[in-house]
Formats: sequence, structure tokens, C-alpha cells
Amino acid sequence: MNLGILCGGRSGEHEVSLQSAQSIFAAAERPRFSPMLVAIGKDGVWRMGSVEDLLLERDDPARIHLNPKAPAVLPIAEEGRCRLVDPATRERLWEVEVFFPIIHGTDGEDGALQGMLRMMDVPWVGAGVLGSAIGMDKDVMKRLLHYAGLPVARWVTVRGLEEGLRLYPELSQKWGLPLFVKPAGLGSSVGVNRVDNVEALRTALEEAFAYDHRALVEECVEGREIECSVLGNRLGEERPRASRPGEILPGHAFYSYEAKYLDPEGAKLIVPAEMDEKMEEQVREMAVQAFEVLECDGLARVDFFLKPDGALLVNEINTLPGFTKISMYPKLWEASGLPYPELITRLVDLGLERHRQGKALKRNYDFA
Repeated sequence: MNLGILCGGRSGEHEVSLQSAQSIFAAAERPRFSPMLVAIGKDGVWRMGSVEDLLLERDDPARIHLNPKAPAVLPIAEEGRCRLVDPATRERLWEVEVFFPIIHGTDGEDGALQGMLRMMDVPWVGAGVLGSAIGMDKDVMKRLLHYAGLPVARWVTVRGLEEGLRLYPELSQKWGLPLFVKPAGLGSSVGVNRVDNVEALRTALEEAFAYDHRALVEECVEGREIECSVLGNRLGEERPRASRPGEILPGHAFYSYEAKYLDPEGAKLIVPAEMDEKMEEQVREMAVQAFEVLECDGLARVDFFLKPDGALLVNEINTLPGFTKISMYPKLWEASGLPYPELITRLVDLGLERHRQGKALKRNYDFA
């Protein structure tokens, strides 16, 4: 089966996506899969190739980038597949039977890419349009979790610098300091800042609004950072199930982008997390609840705060979590007895299953 690992993109998480893609490429089980990287450059040009041909500086997470000499391609829908052709000659270069999208962030994880794949009628791994959009929008995500009765940290969403500054006295008095500021629609801690005073808040909001038109101001939750991986389809033969939880011990002030992807000493991953059986079961149950409430399918990583008093809060969900060699999602499944290559195969099977379910629905209305 031709597996197109769709990576890159035009978001601030381009380099992370390339790292994830090369790990998936290496681990995809042969001979069942014939993998190929299909990358979207920062210039919007689509290119294809193997890891060796397409990725330059691939061992450096800060400098990894696409080879500008790799073949440019144009995707064309064709009977449930995606034909990749030469943009100039329309010569067929390759066919994708199923996509594994691993484009983190804007236009990759927010439903935009999933909408395109759905219009092309090509199977893909991971959440659909709605689940992807909800998971990427931290404000909508928190509102739905809160409505469903799942505990989340207190937050407000602001749509302008002056609104955020005006709320500062009230929030700092009610919630205390520090506060956290983040763009509403980004992941991987891009644009996230911890603030201790009004000037730091101004700077943080300016950065957040450089990435999005909305920003969240959140309370700081003191507690352990727990993560749990979820696998399955809400309507599938294998219902969503959760891995054993893991714990993040940040080496920085918080689990920043640098700590996640650039600094080898940026964080320590404890897999599995040290907790009693009752708490572990609570984490796993709440992870599946969040997955289902937020209309997810395929995969997601659910992040929690575990407070000193034992209270558990959902921090956020990530519908396309990192798949690098140090990423928590695959490491948690390995600790739960599902090796990385088998995990990829299972995820592809789930994507194909959801595609079959979609094909079974009526698309036309028969007039009497």
C-alpha cells in the first residue's frame, strides 16, 4: 500500500513535522507499506521523495529543511486515490492510497488539510474535519470540555491587546500570578509565555496576536504534567482506548517549544508515570472521555495537570501529536505493549475503517 506521509506545512511547527515524518518513514512496516514523504514547503510548493532525497540537515532539529531540488508535484484526486503529477507535464510520478498527515499546527492540524483530503475522497490517518478543528482551537475545546463536566483550568479569551490589559488587575487578583498567555489556535507551545507583571503581559499578548486573532489568558496550575495517548475510532470495531500515562518534568520554566524539540535536556519523560492504580485508571478514563467529547478519531494525546490535592484537570488535546523518536505519544504506547511499527499500522487501519464508514453514507437525495 502506497503510504504518503504528508509533512512540512506553512506553520511555525514545520521543522517538528519533518522530524516526525522521518521517524514514521523509518518505522512503517515493510512490505505492507511503500512509504513516501509528501511535503508542503514554507513556500506552499508540494514535493515528494524519500527521507534521504527530500530532507536536508535531518539530524539537526533546528536546521532540518526540505531539499529545494526535490521533485515538485501536484496532487490530483482520482477514484479514491491521490495521483501526484509533474506540475508542468502532468506526468504521473506516484499514487497515494492512504495519507498519514503529520503537519502540526495551522493548515495541517486544524481541519483545513482534513477538509481537502475529504474533498479528494482519499483515506487519511487521524481525526476528521470537526475533531481537528475543535482540538486546535483551545477556546472552543475548553468550552466543550467544561460543558461536558470535565475539569479545566480557568481561562478567558481576549480579542485584542487592550482587552487583555484591562482584565489584568482582576485576573491577577482572582487567580494570582503567574498567568499564562497563548494563541488560541497553535500547538507545540508556540507563542506561549508565562507572565508575572503587566509589562510581561503586554509583550506576551503582542506575541500571541502575531500568530492568531484570539489569545487565551489562563491561570497557572501548580501540579504534575501528565500525558496519555488515545487510539481508536468512536464508531469503529475497536473503540477508543488509552495508554498508560506518562509524566513531563520540564527543565525550563515550563514545557516550551525549545524544551520539547531543541534542547536534549529540556525535559525528562517518565514513562509510565509513577502513580497508584486508581489514579492511573482515572487518567485513562478521562482521556477517553475528552477524546469522545471533542469528536476525535484515530489518535490523540490528552494532556493533564495533576494537582497536589489529587484533582485532575484536562489541559488540552493534541490530535496530531509529535511522532519524533523522543515524542510521548509513541513512547506511551510502547510502554503499553504496542511497538512503534505496529502502532503506525494500526493507525492506518483505523483511517481506512473511517473512510469506509464515510463511503457507506448516502451522498445524493433520490427524488420520488
